[in-house]
Amino acid sequence: MKKFLKILLILVLVVVLGVGGLLGWLSATEFSPSSIEEVKPVRAGDVDTIKPGETLKVLSWNVGYAGLGKAEDFFMDGGTRSKPDSRDTVRRYLAGISASIDQTGADLVLLQEVDVNSSRTYSFDERSFLSDGMSCETFALNYSCPFVPVPVPPIGKVHSGLFTMTDDLQIARAERHSLPCPFSWPLRIANLKRCLLVSYLPVEGSDKQLVLVNLHLEAYDSGEGKIAQTRQLMGFLEDEYLKGNYVIAGGDFNQVFPGGLDAYPNAHPELWTPGLLEEESLPEGFRYLFDLAVPSCRLLNQPYDPSDTVNTQYYVIDGFIVSPNVTVESVKGLDLGFENADHNPVLISVKLE
Repeated sequence: MKKFLKILLILVLVVVLGVGGLLGWLSATEFSPSSIEEVKPVRAGDVDTIKPGETLKVLSWNVGYAGLGKAEDFFMDGGTRSKPDSRDTVRRYLAGISASIDQTGADLVLLQEVDVNSSRTYSFDERSFLSDGMSCETFALNYSCPFVPVPVPPIGKVHSGLFTMTDDLQIARAERHSLPCPFSWPLRIANLKRCLLVSYLPVEGSDKQLVLVNLHLEAYDSGEGKIAQTRQLMGFLEDEYLKGNYVIAGGDFNQVFPGGLDAYPNAHPELWTPGLLEEESLPEGFRYLFDLAVPSCRLLNQPYDPSDTVNTQYYVIDGFIVSPNVTVESVKGLDLGFENADHNPVLISVKLE
């Protein structure tokens, strides 16, 4: 009995020391960005300035790190997985995502969940793959951790973020704006550090700028995080508009747009419940742009099976906000059947007045 207790005590001490060592290492290496950081645009070709009155096509798409296509589920949504089966699977999803972006003819592309060096995507540089042929790009990390210890087997190393790119327009400068993190230690150290990726594009013949905001708000908090992040977003958009600028913000809000629950009632709140976007939250004159005809996201409780109407859950949580001086010509959700990502892209056509 004494020998057994001794072995048990040693095992407990090993586990305690291991967990303590892991928490200490993750705390020491925690990604802790400043509130505002400069992001240098990467230029790889000739660029033009935006002309007032010309039509701009802007695309937003959460590409799910090219690891959440039709065959995947996710442990945080009631599934069991955290990564695709192979690097070839990631490449196949990426190729499909890239081809779909090209087919839209978008002038400006806002992507969320783009991995640059993550274990879950076999260290694939998705940014480089997706930006091939683009003339200008900006990138901001919102998830950087040397080892995410969940689930079993663990996710491991993650470096991922927001990616804005354009085929022929000039991004003069860009900034990363940190958003409030709703998690305390120790959950905080291996969690996302959400942000806004703000790109400033000059407008020809004017001292005004197009302020283009790429965003991915909190997903798995209790609700307070989404509210705080949305409040900061709205304040920033209003401030830029009051400076005389044009403002377009797009991305994954992780909140249902007005009317979204009527179109797609949440039959699985025990698995995931998004927040709610309210019209009253918008600055005066601003508009939400979204398409209720096409779900922008699916629940990852199982591989995609649209015939299973009981367990397949849809949401409309991706879209845009535009300022009063932006004229909207069209808003369209693109139904891609969740083939290569767990989100569908949203495409808008607008003009700057």
